[in-house]
Amino acid sequence: MKKGSISIAFLPLCILLVFAGSVGLAFAADDAHGEHHGGVSGEKLPIWSIIPFVGILLSIAILPVVWDSHFLHHHGGKMSAAWALVFAIPYLIAFRGDAFYDILHIYLIDYIPFIMLLWGLFTVAGGVLVRGTLRGTPMVNTLLLLIGTAIASWVGTTGASMLLIRPLIRANAYRKNKVHLIVFFIFLVSNIGGSLTPLGDPPLFLGFLHGVPFFWTTTALFPHMLFISVILIVIFFALDTFMFKREGGEVPDDGTSERIRVEGLFNLIFLAGIVVAVLMSGTLKLGEVNIFGVHVAWQNILRDVTIAVMGFLSLRFTPFSGKLRQDNEFSWAPIEEVAKVFAGIFMTIIPALAILKAGENGALGALNRMMQEPWHYFWVTGVLSSFLDNAPTYLTFYNTALGKLHLTEDLVPQILTGQLVGAQHLEFVKLLTAISVGAVFMGANTYIGNAPNFMVKAIAEDSDIPMPSFFGYMLWSVVILVPLFVIVTFVFLL
Repeated sequence: MKKGSISIAFLPLCILLVFAGSVGLAFAADDAHGEHHGGVSGEKLPIWSIIPFVGILLSIAILPVVWDSHFLHHHGGKMSAAWALVFAIPYLIAFRGDAFYDILHIYLIDYIPFIMLLWGLFTVAGGVLVRGTLRGTPMVNTLLLLIGTAIASWVGTTGASMLLIRPLIRANAYRKNKVHLIVFFIFLVSNIGGSLTPLGDPPLFLGFLHGVPFFWTTTALFPHMLFISVILIVIFFALDTFMFKREGGEVPDDGTSERIRVEGLFNLIFLAGIVVAVLMSGTLKLGEVNIFGVHVAWQNILRDVTIAVMGFLSLRFTPFSGKLRQDNEFSWAPIEEVAKVFAGIFMTIIPALAILKAGENGALGALNRMMQEPWHYFWVTGVLSSFLDNAPTYLTFYNTALGKLHLTEDLVPQILTGQLVGAQHLEFVKLLTAISVGAVFMGANTYIGNAPNFMVKAIAEDSDIPMPSFFGYMLWSVVILVPLFVIVTFVFLL
């Protein structure tokens, strides 16, 4: 195994060791010797403070086009670190302890759980291999997308993506035109399919942690999800049929006819362990540890440790160097690329989220004042989720909706289960539905809208599929998804 492969395999162990050290220092620190900080208020930050975030987005979009198509794979870590430092150094100089709190908070509360969950799902799913003669005809490809869309809400968009992207790529190895397969896979499996439970997509999981009943999204978002999924499946089948016929409309006969079978199914036990760990972190209340002012819940620490254990067990029983993972073309490159690039994104996103959280008192106050109707929340949450991390964006507008209607978080379970049915309660249901749909659906608009998008792109490129650039992918989403979102607006949100 290569040196880089070893380091990424033990990424969760390194994270947990650093985290354990932080906990130890936190317990050892004397509160009397330190000043407590609560982060920089978004009211203090000018709009130009998001320049490093815009810079890293433009670097992701432009440099692979003008420099090298594999730029992010070879230089993504250095680019990410450069933009992170461009932001962090002046931020720390200007705001000192408050800035340190913000940086520590986003890594402990957001980035570490984010990358741990991705690493766990990526590692476990990489140990499941579909063997047999699977030929990428329009019918077979459509069936794979249907299966992925159906299971994404229950094993997560990341889990479903990692389980099915390699079988889809192998089944279509003989096809000339493959880009549309990956694009629609990202649309459906990596995003829209995760609409029905908090397990499906990070924004919905945050809602679950803040009082939204587990199955509320199943009933509230099902009509929207079914509507857009059916249309996308029909469009995909028509497009893939056209492409297939243009390529000759015949499946080459290589003389093999092997029955379809799945190996490594015992990894589903480890996948179930990850799902249970995520659910546990949203239901148990085990108290908190204070790490230099950042309050981290013990159940979340337990979740991340459990995910790491599940990943290592998967590696133990289906080793990286074993035949199953080799036949599955498993490598650490995609998760390594995601970990490096998103480390910089999470750092530079700090001022953007703080400004949004400041509401009408922040640099984007005019935007908050304009938001009145459900469709406003759908589009603003969705567009921002396309470029910001969709989980904190969801949470920001979740709190905005509560504040607008003078409601508190402790009332949310009663409102969403129909125990409170006043005018403002019914309005909140409409706003939260719009926020949820916007955050999940429009995560498909860009490669960085949802982490599985970036990972699927990396796996496709690792398989020598020339994926479109950042803006090239957006052309697909603007042409196909945005008109559907307009229809969703008129059908469900007006």
